[in-house]
Amino acid sequence: MVKSVNFVISQFLIVSNLLHISSSACHDDYDDFIKSLKTHLILMREGNDSTVKEFILLGFSGSHELQIFLFILFFFMYILTITGNVAIIALVRARRQLHTPMYFFLCNLSFLEIWYTSACYTTSVVPQMLAHLLTKHKSISKARCAAQMYAFTILGLTECCLLAAMAYDRYVAICHPLHYTVIMNHQVCTKLAAAAWIICFLVQVAQTAWIFSLPFCGSQHIQQFFCDILPVVKTACTDTYKNEIAVMAVTITFIMSPFLLIILSYIRIISTILKLPSAEQRRKAFSTCSSHLTVVTLFFGSGLFTYLMPKTSYTSWSDQMSALMYTVVTPVLNPIIYTLRNKEVQKAYKKTIARVFSPQNPTS
Repeated sequence: MVKSVNFVISQFLIVSNLLHISSSACHDDYDDFIKSLKTHLILMREGNDSTVKEFILLGFSGSHELQIFLFILFFFMYILTITGNVAIIALVRARRQLHTPMYFFLCNLSFLEIWYTSACYTTSVVPQMLAHLLTKHKSISKARCAAQMYAFTILGLTECCLLAAMAYDRYVAICHPLHYTVIMNHQVCTKLAAAAWIICFLVQVAQTAWIFSLPFCGSQHIQQFFCDILPVVKTACTDTYKNEIAVMAVTITFIMSPFLLIILSYIRIISTILKLPSAEQRRKAFSTCSSHLTVVTLFFGSGLFTYLMPKTSYTSWSDQMSALMYTVVTPVLNPIIYTLRNKEVQKAYKKTIARVFSPQNPTS
C-alpha cells in the first residue's frame, strides 16, 4: 500500500514538472527537473532511509602494501599519543609546582585527546581507522557512524574552547600578573572547563541527531576514513542546505569565535611583552606562550581549512589530509610540543625521573 502511494505521488510530481517545463523555455528549469527526477527515482528504488544500515568508508583505500605501511605509521603515532598524554597528566598530578591554571587546562586537553583517540573503539577515530587498514570491507553501521560523529565533534569543539581558555590564562598572567591568582583561581578554572564540556555536549547532541534524521537513500560511500560531518551530509538524498547552514553556524560560534578570542589575547600579550624593559624578560614571557601558540596554529589551521574551504576547491584528498592533521598528527604533537618547549615541564620531568630511580636523593 505504501509503495503504491509513493508511486502515485512520484508520478504526480513528474507530470507536474513536465507541465511546468512545457510552459517555460528556461534551461535552468530543465536542469532542476532532471535533478528532481533523479531524486524521486532514487527514493522509489530505496523506499526509505531505513534501508541504509551501514556506510562504507573509502579513506586510504589504496594498495595492500600502502595500507600496511599506513597501519604501522599510524599505530606508532597512536601509541605515542596515548603515552605522551598519560605522562603529562601523571606528571602534573605528581608535581606540586605544576598545580597552576595553565597545567589544569593542559590536563583537560590531554584527557580530551586520550578520549579523542582511544576511549572506545565504537566512537574513536584512530582505532577504527587502524582496523579498517587491515580489512577489505571498511563498513560502519549507521548507529556507530552517528556515535563516532558525535564523539569526534564534541571533542573537537571542546578543544577549541579549552585552547581559548588557555589563551585567556596566558593573557591574565602576562598582562595582569599582580591579579593573576585572584582572577584565575581554582573555581574560575573549573567553571571555564565545565562550560566548555557541557555546552559543546548539548550543541552536538542536537546537530548530530538532526543530521542522522536525514534520508540516506543515495550512495552509502563516504569519501573519508571516519564519519565526518560534511562527507556524511553529502550522502543524503534530500536538500541539505539548512544542515550546511547549521554546520557553518556551529563552526563560527565554536571554532571561529574561540580563534578570534585567541588572536585578541595574543595581540594584547605581544603588545605587553614588547613594552618589557629587558630582552631577558621578553624572552622569558614569549617562552611561556610559544607552546600554546604552536598547538593553536596546528589545530585551528587544519580545522578552519576543512570547514571554511569553498565548495569549488573541495576535494576528498584535501579533506582527508586536513582531517588527518587534527585527528592523528596534532594529538601526537601536543605532548611533544609542551615537553620540549616548556622548561617547567622539563624540570618537573627530570625531578620525577630522579625520584623514581634515586628515592634517597635529597634534591628530589
